[in-house]
Amino acid sequence: MSTALTESGTAATTARIEAHGITVRFGGLVALNEVDLLVPAQSIVGLIGPNGAGKSTLFAVLSGLLRPTAGTVLMDGENVSRSSPQERARRGLARTFQHPELFSAMTVRDHVVLAYRVRHAKSRIWSDLVTGRGFRRPPAQETARVDELIDALHLGDIQHRPVAGLSLGKSRMVEVARALAVDPKVLLLDEPSSGLDVKETEELAATLVRVVADHGVSLLLVEHDVELVLGMCDLVHVLDFGVKISEGKPAAIRADPAVRAAYLGEEIERADVQEQIAKIEQGEPA
Repeated sequence: MSTALTESGTAATTARIEAHGITVRFGGLVALNEVDLLVPAQSIVGLIGPNGAGKSTLFAVLSGLLRPTAGTVLMDGENVSRSSPQERARRGLARTFQHPELFSAMTVRDHVVLAYRVRHAKSRIWSDLVTGRGFRRPPAQETARVDELIDALHLGDIQHRPVAGLSLGKSRMVEVARALAVDPKVLLLDEPSSGLDVKETEELAATLVRVVADHGVSLLLVEHDVELVLGMCDLVHVLDFGVKISEGKPAAIRADPAVRAAYLGEEIERADVQEQIAKIEQGEPA
């Protein structure tokens, strides 16, 4: 059972989710090569890299949608490498997708209510379908939690509208609210700011930071908005050509020449990174 380290170097609580030596091969293509990643409890971790770096592949491995060629995935110290996405969800993992997957005829509030009941009142979902008692007054605890999430994500004005016809930005907010309604231990966010304007992005970032502080959930986000990641994350991992080229606090990531090389095409100064990428391009193990 592994532990995260605090800034002082002392052992902290077990990481919410972690990956060790993750390698994914598609025929002769090495999509990920011995990638390690750790998401401590009550933290925000960013995963960045140019297009094709392997970020989505790693997300698929962590969520159970793709089984790696080699390596292990742990949740709260338990090996879940062979566990299904459903089992990982039961253990407290939730995720959003790059393109929101919503039910067009359902209202914004219905999405959040349904997600809450999946976690806290699953029997009611089936009883309402069978008996037609969907208009029963919901428990006060459910109403309070749903109201809290809708207010936090600024969805109050549209909560009774069907999601069909909502802007991509608002659809993204609905998806995040739905994911949080299951009270996950760790939430994987795939491009959460995609489609949001500047104001919506700032509101989302503030909301996610507050959720971590108030509810102890851990976040791992893949994001193309590098400034958003560096501005809100505690730790950042950087992938390029399936290799993790850097990890650390935002200030260290900003200063890393390998990261600048990945994004700006500058010459790579770190010999270890240069050697790993050369081997990947030649089809050799790093």
